[in-house]
Amino acid sequence: MFSRPTRPSHANLPAISEPKRPLKVAGLIAAETTVDGLIRSDGDLHVDGAIHGDVKVRALTLGETGHIEGVVTADTVEVRGRVIGTIIAGNVRLYGTAYVDGDIRHDQLAIEPGAFFQGRCLRREQEAPKPAVSGGEVIELQASA
Repeated sequence: MFSRPTRPSHANLPAISEPKRPLKVAGLIAAETTVDGLIRSDGDLHVDGAIHGDVKVRALTLGETGHIEGVVTADTVEVRGRVIGTIIAGNVRLYGTAYVDGDIRHDQLAIEPGAFFQGRCLRREQEAPKPAVSGGEVIELQASA
């Protein structure tokens, strides 16, 4: 009365080839590691250790044991640990365990209850338009005494 459904055969299907993409792995600074100096990368960085210096990466995740003293510049910053210094990023998220003592320049900012933040919260400035240069003459002004 009822027949068992048959599974389609994969042998008759054309092979799908996926483009080969290089595997991107986030850099890691482990909890027992301390770095003194500038860190720069086009990739992601996860920090559980300590950094004494500026950090410029694509995305930064600062773990609960992580500590940074310096300027952090990234597209995305997630803070669960301590930052002493300025954060400049498009998206910034301070989790409940975060401690930030310094200014945050951002496009979007989220602060969870329990997070400590002491500093100024500023929107990132868009690049100011350059004044138009006309082909006119230069006029010199002098102040009279």
